[in-house]
Amino acid sequence: MRRSLALSLAAAATFGVVAPAQAATGGPATGLDRAALREAIAVRPDDGASGVVAEVHKDGQAWRGSSGDVVTGKRVSRAAHFRIGSISKSMDAVILLQLSAEGRVDLDQSVQHYLPGLLPEDRFKEPISVRQLLNHTSGLPHELEGAPATSPDEEIERRLDYVTFDEAIQRTLHPEGRPAPGPRSRPGTRQEYNSFGYRVAGKLIEEITGHPYQYEVTTRILKPLKMRETRAAVPGRSMAVPRPYLPGYLTRSSGEPVDVNVQGGLPASMTSTTGDLDRFISGLFDGRLLRPAQAAELFAVPKGADGKPLPYADDSNCNTGPGKGTACFSVGLTYVPLPDGSLLWGKTGSDPGYRSGVFASRDLGRRAVYSMGTSSSGNNGAPAVAQRLLLAALGN
Repeated sequence: MRRSLALSLAAAATFGVVAPAQAATGGPATGLDRAALREAIAVRPDDGASGVVAEVHKDGQAWRGSSGDVVTGKRVSRAAHFRIGSISKSMDAVILLQLSAEGRVDLDQSVQHYLPGLLPEDRFKEPISVRQLLNHTSGLPHELEGAPATSPDEEIERRLDYVTFDEAIQRTLHPEGRPAPGPRSRPGTRQEYNSFGYRVAGKLIEEITGHPYQYEVTTRILKPLKMRETRAAVPGRSMAVPRPYLPGYLTRSSGEPVDVNVQGGLPASMTSTTGDLDRFISGLFDGRLLRPAQAAELFAVPKGADGKPLPYADDSNCNTGPGKGTACFSVGLTYVPLPDGSLLWGKTGSDPGYRSGVFASRDLGRRAVYSMGTSSSGNNGAPAVAQRLLLAALGN
């Protein structure tokens, strides 16, 4: 059972680790195995991690822990801030679901209707719905599809660039020096994780509301949930992760590790803490952010005309459990099957130097949040630390 849980979690994990571990206290010694949790976030040589912060809630018990910076040897605070990467996609989805409840956007209406001329008609002939953007069935090209790979040194330097939604869309659909990409599949026929669709979704939020993304996410999510430690990117500027922070490193071609806490990113780029992300997923699931009709979209994977979940495009995601090979992403979230048949719902994310995740059961009885700072460039695949942590937190 424990091995099958580890395999299930591998599909959705995005983590990292460090040593020595420092554990938090809280609640009686039952329910959560604190020793196992401390061991789970203790750095191991093959983890590719510089440090970890984590928070776990199970059946009314709570635990918070951190592991120290292996590059400098300094202590990492359990309240450390970090970059959340694509976890912000869940917030994009919430905003559009709220706009749907307000009657300002129809999830079944096309992107071409709301943003005429954005998608070149000679390449994108079929309508793509707003819902298809959010559940990764749009068939749109990947972000910067066809662009040459960047070197570690280039990645370190480019992290300081701030890219608007318009610029991200332009660079993908109208690239210089290489063919312009077309659809990867017909809309609504298969699922394939697609960050570019969420750049279009961000543009749509700004177009419909007339406000910058940062204003909408702050007024609709961060303030209502009292996420006081979460910061959205500052337009046109690079921004440091607030102190105390979890260091994340990329490695130059010379072998020198570079702390990449200062980054530009996108309008949806954010820094947060484990406590604030726990507030987010709690508020998302308990009804504070969405009405029931819109909340149902969070837990509905896309289906075909036969009523069965759509196929997933490849084996990089959605590759475990009874639904292996079929859609595992909903509007804004993904699910992870557990051996007892229950599901965790949540989202992972990565930015240069950081890999994070937040997951919970629908009744919020089990919740886990983590972030890992990387110790080098090229950390890909499911982080071993995330698997160990979630196994220790939820596997008994």
